Amino acid sequence: MMNSLTKILFVCHGNICRSPMAEFVMKDLLKKCGRSDLFIVESAATSTEELGNPVYPPAREVMRRHGIDCSGKYARQIRSSDYSDFDYIIGMDCRNLANMLRFWGNDPEGKISLLMSYTGSDREVADPWYTGNFDATWDDITSGCTAFLNGLGF
Repeated sequence: MMNSLTKILFVCHGNICRSPMAEFVMKDLLKKCGRSDLFIVESAATSTEELGNPVYPPAREVMRRHGIDCSGKYARQIRSSDYSDFDYIIGMDCRNLANMLRFWGNDPEGKISLLMSYTGSDREVADPWYTGNFDATWDDITSGCTAFLNGLGF
């Protein structure tokens, strides 16, 4: 049993599609298993392109169809303090990882990973901004978040 809060930060390029989807999917999974009180879950961007913008409408819509409300979420960029503040920093693709390593200078505590690695895959979560396939992104994020929680024993 965990004694302190586990802090998870999901990261993608703009923080308007994949990482907020992962944030809210994880929050939903934690709520459903009665473990919300043991976690802090947030999301952020590696870029400054979308700062202050809400979740992209098609991403909001796919979450709404699955009963998840993400209202009040606005894009923010990763901060230097995030590395020390979070236990797990989970990117959606290799470019996100490279940008995070460049931003923080390294990963001495081994906190940075790819979401799909928890499923045993080396695949990336495709960016629906470019693919247009928000359902495929939903499926990947849901399986990645579920596998991550299973790995923690939930």
